[in-house]
Amino acid sequence: MERRELLKMIAVLTGTAMIGGDLLLSGCGQSPTIGGTAFSTDDIRFLDEVAETILPKTKTPGAKDAAVGQFMTVMVNDTYTKDDQKIFHEGIGKLNDASKEQYKKAFLDITPEQRHELLNKLNKEAIEYNEKKSKADKESKDKKMPAHYFTMMKQLTILGFFTSEPGATQVLRHVAVPGKYDGCLDYKKGDRAWG
Repeated sequence: MERRELLKMIAVLTGTAMIGGDLLLSGCGQSPTIGGTAFSTDDIRFLDEVAETILPKTKTPGAKDAAVGQFMTVMVNDTYTKDDQKIFHEGIGKLNDASKEQYKKAFLDITPEQRHELLNKLNKEAIEYNEKKSKADKESKDKKMPAHYFTMMKQLTILGFFTSEPGATQVLRHVAVPGKYDGCLDYKKGDRAWG
């Protein structure tokens, strides 16, 4: 799967353009010393659990199997602007606070069902926010609304998982060395997409 196609797929799934996608397409990375706070091992564990709730392990690997939490930290440090980094870091706290408000426990202490319920609620909030953002951004060419932190987490989860070895080889169909082009393959119900 090409980077452009993956970024388009992520935009469709999350309802907004990929944050930091311009740097992914250009192939140039910013210095990891952009700014923002450093990620701790607890932050990485937290992000792994958020990602695993979004893409859980079933018959196929989950987000934790692909070390998506670590991937998120690299992407935020290397491709996000200072403002987006700040939103992402604050988002970790906001997500944990939402868990404490709804369940009286930190996100890592609630059940998988409660995590799923909370992230569904945040996803709906992010979709509504992104619709407002899209309208506001069209009206004002000068000042753009910031991205929603959960949209960032969801996008990085999808990108990190499907570009990882487990995601690309065990979930998507993978041909290490492609053979001839065959544009007329039969589709069988349940077939996986090509990686």
